[in-house]
Amino acid sequence: MTAFKLALAQYPIEQLGSFDDWRAKIASWVAEAAGAGAKLLVFPEYAAMELAALDPASMGDLDGTIRFVAGLIDQIDAHHAALAAAHDVHIVAGSLPCPLADGRAVNRARLFAPNGKVGNQDKIVMTRFEREKWHIAGGEPVRVFETALGRIGISICYDVEFPLIARAQAEAGAILILSPSCTDTMQGYWRVRVGAQARALENQCFVAQAPTVGMAAWSPVLDENYGAAGLFAPPDSDTPDDGVLALGDLGKGQWVYGEIDPARVVRWRAEGTVLPFTHWTESAATTSLPCQVVDLR
Repeated sequence: MTAFKLALAQYPIEQLGSFDDWRAKIASWVAEAAGAGAKLLVFPEYAAMELAALDPASMGDLDGTIRFVAGLIDQIDAHHAALAAAHDVHIVAGSLPCPLADGRAVNRARLFAPNGKVGNQDKIVMTRFEREKWHIAGGEPVRVFETALGRIGISICYDVEFPLIARAQAEAGAILILSPSCTDTMQGYWRVRVGAQARALENQCFVAQAPTVGMAAWSPVLDENYGAAGLFAPPDSDTPDDGVLALGDLGKGQWVYGEIDPARVVRWRAEGTVLPFTHWTESAATTSLPCQVVDLR
């Protein structure tokens, strides 16, 4: 696989006036990143929930926000699929609560390939807000996606704080693990960022975070959003001392770009000063999770 440019959205939550306004916003963001040469674009966790602003009746109702946005899923996904094809890019759309046939709702990220194929990754571990107040359920299974860019994993926000999820993806061949995030405090942002950097260290691969940003007092879900997008690597050999390859300006709406070179992952794992990916089984944590491979080529 060859190197490619990654675009991470520090995505500002806005109270839009219509679905067409949202379509135009996403189209503009995608066009900007594609125009800069990015081949993989990552939007944050729950970014799609800004669409709840289109239904004032659901503003104070957490369950109502799920029902309203769920009714737009087909249109949301069709828009991302069309943009991926039109710009010849892969897009991780902003995650959203997706209702299941059994009555539960999961937090689902969708990866759109330019060839029209789509892969889903559900968040595995729910935060207290999701499980206690919003009643979002944990999904399954852990997956990686075989793409024209290489094998990619998605560990949504809180999931990246748990080593075995990313480990399963790395063992299944992921050279890049994406962590779309949505955090309402700086501590929450740092928890996800520390987790992302730890997963890069342990697995000797690229890990990237893409957060929501901005204040949205009108939203019961996205009222406060803190963070900065970042691309992280193991701090070793040809990387910066802190392992930070790219980092955005805190709280600013912007794309943050970085280069993903799969050959570096091979080199880190074979020639690193330390070899945590290889030496993992010598630690106490030797249990691995099964991981499906979904072919999006």
